[in-house]
Order: sequence, then C-alpha cells, then structure tokens
Amino acid sequence: MTILILPSKLQIPPLRPDLVPRSRLMAHLDAGLHRKLTLISAPAGFGKTTVISSWVVERKYPVAWLSLDERANESTHFLMYFIAAIQTLDEDIGQWASEALQSGQQPSVEAVLTVVLNEIAVIQDDFWLVLDDYHLVDSPEIDAGLGFLLDHMPAQMHLVMITREDPQLPLSRLRVRDQLTELRASDLRFTLDEAALFLNRSMNLSLRKQDIDALEKRTEGWIAGLQLAALSLQGRTNTQQFIEAFTGSHRFVVDYLLEEVLRQQPPLIRNFLLQTSILDQLNGSLCDAITDREDSQKTLDTLERNNLFLVSLDDERAWYRYHHLFGDALRNTLTSEQPDQLPVLYQRASDWYVEQDQLQEAIRYALLSGNIEQAANLIETIWPMMDANYQSGMWFRWVSQLSEEIVLKRPILCLGLGWVKMLRGDFDGAESWFQKSERWLDTPQSDQQMVYVDQTQFEELAASIAHARGYLALTMSDAQTAIYFAEQVLHLNQDQEHVNHARGLVLHGLAHLAHGSLAKADQTFSDFSKEMEVAENLFDATELVFVIGDIRMTLGQLYDAESIYQHAFDLLARHGNPIVIGLEDLHRGIADVYLARNDLILADEHIHAAEELGEQGITRPNWQSRLLTTQAQLKMAEGDFDTAIQLLNEAERHFLPNPVFLNRSIAAIRARAWLRQDNLNAAQRWIHQEGLSPHDQISYLHEYDYLTLARIQIEIYQQQPSDSLVKSTHHLLEQLYETAYAGSRTMHVIESLIFQALLYEAQHETIKALNTLHQALSLAESERFIRPFADERQRIINLINHPTAQQIIAGDGQWLLSAFDTPEIQQVAMQPLIDPLSERELDVLRLLNTELSGPEIARHLIISLNTFRTHTKNIYSKLGVNSRRATIRRATHLNLL
Repeated sequence: MTILILPSKLQIPPLRPDLVPRSRLMAHLDAGLHRKLTLISAPAGFGKTTVISSWVVERKYPVAWLSLDERANESTHFLMYFIAAIQTLDEDIGQWASEALQSGQQPSVEAVLTVVLNEIAVIQDDFWLVLDDYHLVDSPEIDAGLGFLLDHMPAQMHLVMITREDPQLPLSRLRVRDQLTELRASDLRFTLDEAALFLNRSMNLSLRKQDIDALEKRTEGWIAGLQLAALSLQGRTNTQQFIEAFTGSHRFVVDYLLEEVLRQQPPLIRNFLLQTSILDQLNGSLCDAITDREDSQKTLDTLERNNLFLVSLDDERAWYRYHHLFGDALRNTLTSEQPDQLPVLYQRASDWYVEQDQLQEAIRYALLSGNIEQAANLIETIWPMMDANYQSGMWFRWVSQLSEEIVLKRPILCLGLGWVKMLRGDFDGAESWFQKSERWLDTPQSDQQMVYVDQTQFEELAASIAHARGYLALTMSDAQTAIYFAEQVLHLNQDQEHVNHARGLVLHGLAHLAHGSLAKADQTFSDFSKEMEVAENLFDATELVFVIGDIRMTLGQLYDAESIYQHAFDLLARHGNPIVIGLEDLHRGIADVYLARNDLILADEHIHAAEELGEQGITRPNWQSRLLTTQAQLKMAEGDFDTAIQLLNEAERHFLPNPVFLNRSIAAIRARAWLRQDNLNAAQRWIHQEGLSPHDQISYLHEYDYLTLARIQIEIYQQQPSDSLVKSTHHLLEQLYETAYAGSRTMHVIESLIFQALLYEAQHETIKALNTLHQALSLAESERFIRPFADERQRIINLINHPTAQQIIAGDGQWLLSAFDTPEIQQVAMQPLIDPLSERELDVLRLLNTELSGPEIARHLIISLNTFRTHTKNIYSKLGVNSRRATIRRATHLNLL
C-alpha cells in the first residue's frame, strides 16, 4: 500500500509579516500549557489557525502539525498522516507502524496509537501535536482513538485541535479535571484596537475611529467579515456610505462582499478565481490544466500578495487553498454564472490527477464531472490495490455512484462488488454478483457491451471468481465445495510464481483442513511456507505457521508443533526480528502447545507476549477472538471458570465468519467451562441450542462439539443413570474414536478414550475403564500430552490409584502423576529467600550467567523483551541487587546457580 504524504499538510502555515498581535490570546494559551488538550472551536473566518500558528512560532515550541481534509475519515489515511506529523520531530518514531499500514495491514486506530505513544516516550522535551480542520473528520473510530490518545498521552505531549465544531470527545470530563484549555468565537473576535490595527496597518486603509467602530460592531469582530469589508473599501472614495450599507448576517455579508470583491478584479483574475474554486488545493501546474493558461503560478503569487483569501500550505509557496468561506462563495458564483463550465473543469482536474498517478483524487473529480465511463475505468483500475489495502469501504462508495447499467457490463466491477458483499456478510448478494461477473466468460471479448480496462485482469477472471467462491464456501463451512474451487484456481493458474497460484494453494490447504484431511493441509501449508522462506518473504513464510501448529497439535505431534513455532521465531531472529503480521499468533499458538503440556507458566508468558503485539496492531481477522479463547482456556486450567466464561463471551462477540479457523468452537469450550463449574443446566441448554444428537453424522469441523456432547452426557448419566443414555454415549464415543483414528487426529483420539474410560468408571466397570485409560496414556506419553487428563485430574488419579490398576497400567500412569505434581514448588521451597524465585525466573537467572544479551535471552526463552525485563526486575528485587553482575554474585552465594 502506498499513501502519498503531501509535505504541505505537515507544515505550519506561513505567517504574514503584518500580522495583528494578539497578546491576550497568547497569554490565555500559555496559561493552559499544563493541560492535555487545547481546543480552538469557532465558525469559519475567526482566525483559528492563524492564532495557533503564531503562538507556536512566537514561543518556538516543538510542533507536529497536521492539516486534515475529508480523506482523513479513512483510518489508514489518518494514521499515516498522524505518524508522518510526529516524524517531523523524530523520524524514528512510528517506523514500524507506518510500515505495517503501508504493507496493507489493518490495525485499529488504538493499536497504532499504542505503538506510537510507547515510542513517543523517548522524546525528552515537551511538544505540541496540532490537528487543524478536525471538523472535516467524521469517523467514530478516529474520535474514539483520540479519546484513547488523551487517556494515555505521555506528560511531555500536548494536543491542540482546531475545528469549526466540537469533536466527539469527553470535553466535560476534561474540564472538570482541569485538562482542557478552550478558545471560542467570543475569545477570537477582534477587539476594537485589534480591528483598528488590522484595517489600517495590515489592510493599508486610513479609516477614522468611528468608521472602525462601526465596522467592528457590524461584523462583531468577525475577522473574515472585516477582511472582506477592507477589500471592498480599497480604492473607494465614499467609505462612509459603504460602511453604513454594510449590515446583515455572516452569510449575507459573504455574498454581498464577495460581489464587491469580484467586481473590483480584472476579468482575467476574476475568471481564474471562479474556475479554480472547484479545487480543494491549488498549485501552478494544476491551475494551468484547469484554466488552460500558462501563468497560474504568477497569478497565485499575485493573489497572495493582495491578501485575496489565499492560504499558503507550504514554505515553498507551491500549494495553496482558498479561505473556506471565500472558496464556497466562489463556487456558488461559478455555479450560477457558468454552470456549463463545471463538468469541463472537473474533467480537467481528473485528467491532471491521472497524469500524476493519484487515482483516488482522479476518481473524485471524474465523478463530479459526470464522466461516468472514465470514473468507472479508474474505479476498476484501482480495485486490486483498494482490496489489498482493506479500503473496500471507500471503493464501494465510489461504485455506488455508478448506475447498475454501467456496472453490469463490467465483469471486474461485478467481481469486486461480490467481494465487498461477502466481506460484509451478505453471502447471497455476493454470489449474485459473482454470477453477474461470470456470465461474461462465455461472451466473445469483441462484444461491444462488455467493458474492461486490463486485458490480463479479464484473462484471470475465471480463476479470480473461483478463488472468491472458494473463500465464500469456506466461510460458510462448505469444505467440499471449497476444495473444488481451490483445484479450479490451481488448474487455471499453473504458474507457481503467480499470485493466484499462491492464493489457490492456501485455499486448497484451508479446504483440506475444513474437510478433516489434516495431513494434506499440513503438507500444502508447509510446502508453501518453505517456498516463501527460500524467497525470503517473511510475511508469507510465517503467515500460516499458527495454522500448521494447530494441525500438528490435533495430530498429537506436540514436539513438532513446538518445533514449527520455534523455527518461525528463529527465522525472524535471523532477519533482525522484524515485526510482521501474524507474530502475535505465533506466540498465541505456542501458548496452546504449552497448555496442552500443562505448562501454565510458559503458556501465560506467551499469551502476554501475544497481547503486547496485538496492542501494537499487527493482527489478522479474528485475532482478538482467538487470543481471548486461548486466555479463557488458561483460566480454565487454573480453575477460574467465571473469568474463562467472561473471556469466551467476549471472544464470541469478536468472532466473524472466516475461512481461517481452529477446530475448537467457542461455544463448545464454554459448555465445558459450565460443566466444570457444575452448571449442568447451562451445558444442556447448549446441546439443545446447537441441535446436537449422539446419532448425528459427524464432520471434522464439529468433532470437538460432539466430544463435548459426550462429556456432558457422561455427567448427566452419573446423576441420572439410564440404559439408553449410556448406550447412546458409548455409540457416540466409538464413532468419534473411529473417525478421529482414521484421520490420525490423536488429540481427539486421546480425548475420546479418556471419556470412554470415565463412562466405564461411571458404570462401575473398572477393568474396562483402566484398559481404555491405558490406551490413552500410551498415546499421550511420548508427546507429554497432559491437558486432557489434567481437565479430569481427580477422576484420573482415582483410576490410576485403584488397587487393580497396577496389573493393567503398571508404571505407565506414573509419568502422568509426576506431571500432575508441581516440582517447581519443591524447587522454590529449597531457596534461602523470603520471596523465592519462580521456575521461570530461575531460567532467566541461569541465562544471565552467560554471555547472552537481554534480547538474545528473550529469543532463547521464546518470550518478549518486555517479559524478560519484568522477570529481571523481579529477580533484582528478590535478591536485593541492582545490576546483572551483582545478581550473579548474589545468586552464586545463595547456591541458586
């Protein structure tokens, strides 16, 4: 993704040398330096921007300035400019966040602000961030992000907002806490003395005191009104008559004075003003294209010298804009006087922006010009980039301005609309547009009704539609259909370096995964990751690792799962530990592995590392839901079921249908939490809501659900024994065992055997229970698969300690009993410290006694640098030291090493 940053938007607007001094406002602003927010809120024409720019320039404050426009409503656009503004103070701040946004990731506003705020902490001196024209931003997401910014802003940072209307921020709360400085229209109005200075010195008039007093009263100190009056007065001989006639509201004043100002301009200047009024920003080249002249830069210089409501946007005097009121009034005049010129002028602007390769601006002006065919061409051209950059919302707004007749004859636009509908959850609407796109495949390309811009794009249309339908099928959990479309994509794109071939491979792997063919999915994803690693494409090389890790866990290959995660961490370390999208899922995924091993300490550390990365915004769709689910499973392992259920409820709220899934549904995990909480009624309600029956045909996607059903039925049987219930539960568990065994899904095989053993135990058939448990133990021992047993800890211990167990299980149960013990507690108890080091702190301590650096120790332990620092801080505190060298001396003395 490439967002062109215009330097003019990051520069403090240049000040005029004859500026009216406003010492009372400067003093008011100075008095609020200790507060978080300075708000300048007033209608147009009150000199808001001039007051702030003169204040920061006079006081020589370090300032990051950002002039906003309507495009800032897109969060990515706003964040890129926000970061660019901060980088005018320190170019190193926001580098990662900027790269993440440019690469097409879509972190939330709060996530990006979290990263940048953490980096801002290195700035030593106070500085001001100025957001000018904030009223042009109409985005609840950005408003919420700035509320977050104010809540977490470091002490050395101050926010200044210039706006025509109050922002959606907690202003009342800020006032109560003395964190808000305000300037309103009543503060900004010119006093009589200021009006006199402005009219006679700045505008070079020689007005009497009574004339100034009359104008000040009639304009109520409104600066724009005074400026318009001054321009109209220039060259007049009868000033008193004009001033007496000068009355009315601001709107009528603008209309009246504009006519007066325009009447005084030479025809060439007047025409230039009217024609260029359609532009949001002006420069010489663009104005030449609009007006069909070659002297626009000189004309702009003249307008600025004459103080004709032209605002310079950069120090080089390359870009300008008209004062907003003046520009509005000019456009109104143009519309009434030369309505036929509007389409022509807009078209010229669009053509100029096309030449500059700024297609978003080109599209806007093409739509305004009414040249719908050109707009459609540009919208079609920009679709792949907008889709890749998660800007389908803006793209959809453009397409919505086209008639259906225009769209229907363009297969690429039809396909794009199908994707937008699908991403918004309108699956029927998506398929309808895919069909409308597909019908052109059987039409001769010479057909005059069909329109497309890019020949290659059209040639790839069949593969693109197949990919979209495969994505849709997976989202709707239709694995077989997804496999069919994935094979179509691969068949249609056999060039292994083509992007559609890569898409087909990933789609194929996801389809096999949904179908339960885990080995095929694993092979597909692993081959793809290796190819990307060889090509040094770190994003794609690590993108699917969390899916591969989950597959290998399900296959019962915990060591392989841990190995694939470790390889990914090592790969990133070899390339300087770049932060790529998906790194958060690597930490979350390996936490799942450690949970399976019942290593709750390591699981917790990686969950914290994942949280830290997630807060920085490098996340995929459904990331929040996956993290909350893993956190909930940790809480269940710790016995905190209330918190686990709260986390699962939140995970469900964040969940969106998506082809990238894990095989444990949130609802089923919550049902297990209810069961372990002794809330059998809630667990039973879940069964009825899902419509589950032990006699259903079971697919892989729902295998975990039916294992959960079996576990609930065992609990029901223990409370209300029934022959039919025990028979149906045995039948269900046998079916689950057979399907899971056939698919080599060892994790589910182990769980089905454990539940079978618990059911036999509930029937008082101890020998059968022990034989079945022995099978499960034998499968789990080599990989140290502990979690399924730990969830049934007491019942498993009772079985292993049964008098007849020695004959059947022999010593095979001892490894599990040892794993249930907590050797770290014994190790901690032997330490000669009041507050002993935890097992993980001991791990860190041993590595501190090496030549490894802090970051190297963090990588070795597969923890984040912040987590390493927390452990180190705890070690220092417990040992009563303040350096690494002193730590080693003290630890050696205490025999901790």
